[in-house]
Formats: sequence, structure tokens, C-alpha cells
Amino acid sequence: MQAITVRDRDAGAGGLALAELPYPHAAENDVIVRVHAAGFTRGELAWPGTWTDRAGRDRTPSVPGHELSGVVAELGYGTTGLTVGQRVFGMADWTRDGSLAEYTAVEARNLAPLPADIDHTVAAALPISGLTAWQGLFDHGGLRTGQTVLIHGAAGSVGSIATQLARDVGARVVATGRSADRDTALRLGADVFLDLQTDRWEETAEVDVVFDVIGGEILYRSAALVRAGGTLVTIAEPPRAKPEDGQVVFFVVEPDRVRLADIVRRVREGRLKPILGEVCSLAETPAAFAPGRSRHGKTIIRIVSDSTAEAGQR
Repeated sequence: MQAITVRDRDAGAGGLALAELPYPHAAENDVIVRVHAAGFTRGELAWPGTWTDRAGRDRTPSVPGHELSGVVAELGYGTTGLTVGQRVFGMADWTRDGSLAEYTAVEARNLAPLPADIDHTVAAALPISGLTAWQGLFDHGGLRTGQTVLIHGAAGSVGSIATQLARDVGARVVATGRSADRDTALRLGADVFLDLQTDRWEETAEVDVVFDVIGGEILYRSAALVRAGGTLVTIAEPPRAKPEDGQVVFFVVEPDRVRLADIVRRVREGRLKPILGEVCSLAETPAAFAPGRSRHGKTIIRIVSDSTAEAGQR
């Protein structure tokens, strides 16, 4: 099968290359997914799991990508809850070959059924961004109706979904980003938009939850904005500062089949819409993520076209 691989840790996204790899093996409780569309986060090339397995052993050349949508091609021993031919989407494991391939092995518990009326390119944009947004806002931040949340990077892949989810539950949303993000953030439901470069955003009123995806000084300066009993949540890095009378949470997203089903239901109902950017072929992946290439929205890799899929089913 064809797959995108990485071999050189120091090369970053410039080290992505198309290669031929053996068809994957389905371990116990695995499924083999014929990947139709996949998502990739450039930051994952700095994650230890991209380069080593659970035992810390080198596993290069490795296949990156942790978001996928496709069709179950094979069931591993003992796998239940899914069937061959079923449409699914979800997260590939952190320390195993990922989704930038024609086929990949995934633990069945990491996948959720995908309704027939949701395109694979849309579904591939949901798993990490959707689960990160939900877990950050509600599981870790405890956001409730009537509260106020400050979302940094509100027009990005995670922030845009967080903005929509927060608005949907009746929270007041203060969004931040670059000036070019203003219209997008307001269209998604933000009540207020603050430019991180020109506005004095750190002088805004206190909020119940800060959800940060940026880190650095933005994260450090955000601690003072959390009101008593509130929470500063970040996925960027362990914080250097803590709210005076609140808590701070740094977390890594976890798979959640039930929540994925809820997220895709919101998409079907028109209550949630990921922002898609370029849709590229597997062979175009290295160019799509080349250093210096500007992007807007989530770049999706389409591995099986609709016409190819239909032909394969006849």
C-alpha cells in the first residue's frame, strides 16, 4: 500500500515522503480501516509517539496522521461493535502508524460509526479538534450555560469548534486571534473578538474559563483573567502561571467513541461545522505541509475519491 512516512526527526514537515509499505496487521481488538480521508497536525512530528512505540523503541519509518475517516476492511481477533464495510471515523493510536496511508490498523474503541450523509473529508476534520474542544471546555473547564469563556485562537481548527460548542450551550464567548480572523470568529458565534496584536486583551473583564491553544506569553498573561473558582485550560504546554483563586489544567486529548457520535450528530443537525482548508491527495501531502506554506482551515488528505469508492462497491 501507499503511505506517507517520516524517517528524520530533525527534518520536520520537510521529511514527509510517499512510500510503499506492507499492508498492516490487525491485532486483537483492532480493525483495519481503508482510509478515505485523513487529518494531519504538523506539531505531531515533535511528539515522542511519532518516533517510538509504547516500549520506547524506534519505529521509523513511521506513518503520521491521527485523524481518519473510512470504511472497515478487516476485523482483528475479538473485535466487536463494528462490521466489515461499515463507515467509521476517529483517532489513530499515538504510538502506531497513523492515518496518512491507504490502510491503517486502529483500536476499535477509538472509532465511531459515520452516518452515510457525512462526507469523509468533513469527518476527518472532527476527531482531534472536536474531542479537544469538548474535553477542554466541559470535561476540564467545567463550562456551563451563562458563563463566559475566553478562547485563544478561536478561528483555528480547535478554537473554531470550541467557539461553536461554547455558543451552543449558551456561554458567552470572547474570542481572540489575528485581525484576519475577526469575521470568522464572529460568524461562528463569538460575542466579542479581540486582536492579540493590537487590542489590550489582557485588560478584558474576568472570565470563568480560558481555553488556550497558543501557549507562551499568551498563556502566561491569561492566568490573571480567570475569576475566583474559574479554570485556565491549555493544550499548548504546562503553564508557568496559575490563576490566583482558580485552577489550571494542561491536557492531551483522549479517544471517546460516545463523544465522537455526539459531535457528528451536531454536524448533521447544522449546529457544528469544521472549517476545511485545502483537500489534497496522498501524493500531494509533502507539498501541502511544506514549511512556509500558508494555510486557512484544516488541511485534509483525501486518499480515496468518491468515484473510486463507488467503483469499488460495484
